[in-house]
Amino acid sequence: MSDRMTAPWGEYALARHPEDPRDRLRAWDASDAYLLRHLAASGTPLEGTVVVVGDRWGALTTALAGHRPTQITDSFLTREATRANLARNGTDPDTARLLTTQDPPPDRVDVLLVRVPKSLALLEDQLHRLAPAVHEGTVVVGTGMVKEIHTSTLKLFERILGPTRTSLAEQKARLIHCTPDADVVRAREADPWPYTYELPDGIGTLAGRTVVNHAGVFCADRLDIGTRFFLRHLPRGSGGGRVVDLGCGNGVVGTAVALDDPDAEVVFVDESYQAVASAEATYRANTDGRAEFRVGDGMAGFAPGSVDLVLNNPPFHSHQATTDATAWRMFTGARRALRPGGELWVVGNRHLGYHVKLRRIFGNSRLVAGDAKFVVLRAVKRGS
Repeated sequence: MSDRMTAPWGEYALARHPEDPRDRLRAWDASDAYLLRHLAASGTPLEGTVVVVGDRWGALTTALAGHRPTQITDSFLTREATRANLARNGTDPDTARLLTTQDPPPDRVDVLLVRVPKSLALLEDQLHRLAPAVHEGTVVVGTGMVKEIHTSTLKLFERILGPTRTSLAEQKARLIHCTPDADVVRAREADPWPYTYELPDGIGTLAGRTVVNHAGVFCADRLDIGTRFFLRHLPRGSGGGRVVDLGCGNGVVGTAVALDDPDAEVVFVDESYQAVASAEATYRANTDGRAEFRVGDGMAGFAPGSVDLVLNNPPFHSHQATTDATAWRMFTGARRALRPGGELWVVGNRHLGYHVKLRRIFGNSRLVAGDAKFVVLRAVKRGS
């Protein structure tokens, strides 16, 4: 769904990516609009290198396109949405410099605008990475909905960049104002990310092995209970087939498959640059085999019939919104990419009812394992 955001410089038609006319979720919120109003009302000089961190769907980057901003995002979908929204509003997508959280940040930042992410760890990592480029004249303004900004959020800005205060709330949104202090920047502790730990016993092949997590990856400091359950019930022996760890996160599922079957061709896929970097680091820490690592929109880049097995622990949040749209697209994409007889294995919370979706898409769904909280389901692609 495309809708319009009003800013001091005009109105902007914005949409999420991939655009879906049935999707009623907006591509911007009150915190984006609040930040833009503040920049105009305060007369903030948008000069030099303007950096926008954590822009959800490119709303800020699109509205500030005249200042040739640099966007830094962890999300492939955000980058695609930004390109589309710039073009939708008559701006050459190359006007903005689009970087990922894995790219080296600019050497100098004169205006730093931060859309507070859901993950405090990702905010910590990005502030550490940007700190050397910030100077005492840098304008630093954060924005987020009131429910997203906590005392811990403010303490991160204070500990890494300098003195920090918040604004009054408007339409349930709030701003963060930070004044960079060279002494604070120099005295800050080292960036703790990426984080490495050893896996627990009782999970099969990966017991005692190393996991590497970049900031922002789900359950970055421990193995989440859904993945733990999945690891105990993975299919054994892929017969050297092509296996996709879809929504790979830190890559433990695909790495387990690679260790169990060295002949398997494992492909790790996620829309998060942090996740794919984590998956590759986890894989390299445990095997010297060959694998493919893709940042992208689910199974969109796979040819029909090119995959033998898809393993999936689908998310049910998309940038704070609870939705089953991502799971639905993952399941339909998997069916298209699987060869006849190929299988999709899914782990999920029992209450989400994934078996209903799988039966609608595949015509079948079998319970492989279950407990009070989780189920592992198997669907087979039949016919062509």
